[in-house]
Amino acid sequence: MLDSVKITRRQSEIRQSLAELAGAESLTEETRAKMDKLDQEYQDGERKFRAALINEAEEREQAKGELETRSGTEWAEMMGKFELRQVAFALDEGKALDGATAEIIEEMRSKGGYQGIPVPLEALETRAGETVAAGNIEPKAIRPTIDRIFPGSVAERLGVQRIGIAQGEVAFPVATSGAVFGWQTDELGNVGAANPYATSERSLTPDHTGGAQMVISRKAMKQSGAGLEAAIRRDLNAVIGAELDRVVINGSGATGEPLGIVPGATAYGITDTDVAAAASWAAFRAEVVAFMEANAITSASQVNLAFDPAIWADLDEALISGTAVSEWDRLTKHVGTPAISNIIPAASAIMSATVQGVAPGYLGIYGGIDLVRDVFTKAASGSLVLTGLVTADFVVPRGLQTRILSGFL
Repeated sequence: MLDSVKITRRQSEIRQSLAELAGAESLTEETRAKMDKLDQEYQDGERKFRAALINEAEEREQAKGELETRSGTEWAEMMGKFELRQVAFALDEGKALDGATAEIIEEMRSKGGYQGIPVPLEALETRAGETVAAGNIEPKAIRPTIDRIFPGSVAERLGVQRIGIAQGEVAFPVATSGAVFGWQTDELGNVGAANPYATSERSLTPDHTGGAQMVISRKAMKQSGAGLEAAIRRDLNAVIGAELDRVVINGSGATGEPLGIVPGATAYGITDTDVAAAASWAAFRAEVVAFMEANAITSASQVNLAFDPAIWADLDEALISGTAVSEWDRLTKHVGTPAISNIIPAASAIMSATVQGVAPGYLGIYGGIDLVRDVFTKAASGSLVLTGLVTADFVVPRGLQTRILSGFL
């Protein structure tokens, strides 16, 4: 118990005793002495109380960092105990779940929306020391830890943020008009006409669901042991991560896909500039200037840039006349190292910036992975067919923060 709490309780007892003595019809020498003693103890208690509060405040300040991070640390520890092989055996043999795995799954089930066994996205992180192997999965070789699903991708390099959504719709109100500054034309004149503050909304909705499928042979289930843990996590990680990255950039908005940056340029209000020239720092500089003129950025280093490998090759090959400096050198001097990937359409580039804390795009993922077993497709061979269902959506809240360059020669 805190010292301040103990002192407060004792002070309350002293006040009660003094109240009883004060209610006596007459005061004796013994009563007076007792009252004086209690009064002195009460005054000393007040001093001790103030000192205890100061001491406890210092202790709270020292423990502040630990208190603020404890919940995140405890959650990470729980995720570290989640075992995907328990999920696989539960689906294949009906084996009961136990430990932290069972606790996490029950917590996710309580929120509904799962037909199979729910798996948190954090569980797809491959942990240090796990074993994987070529061919049949055997615990022989140790590989380093790989990244989670989304960080490290092209979309992440462009500043797109991933957010977790339990359920429902998430809207991003974007201001479209607001106050206008004006000067008085004379001493009694108006400073300007009032202008309404208006917003429009961009929303993430649970309308897009995809699935990653894998087949685990009966032999692998029986011989792999703990190695199966890394195999399931690695395969799901790779296929889901690659597809989420693709739809952020190239999602068609049809056939169940979210609407990505390039196909959705018109809908999102993103400027698409037809360069119609060879790749050069001058072409990218013109878009940086356009960003600056729109008050989106104040420095070229605030820009995120991504393009396909062919553009990198052209920039690296093009030397400034009479020097050994390439267009690539000039670009990276101002912008930094761009993301290079064939996910970006050929002869195109995407430029983005985070403005006022708002990301150029948001990828919303609803809940975790719904891991469902197909009991019929491979029943004759005894194989386990798993489908990991993922519900996700993508939105660009403000098109001003993204620009597309196309038509490089």
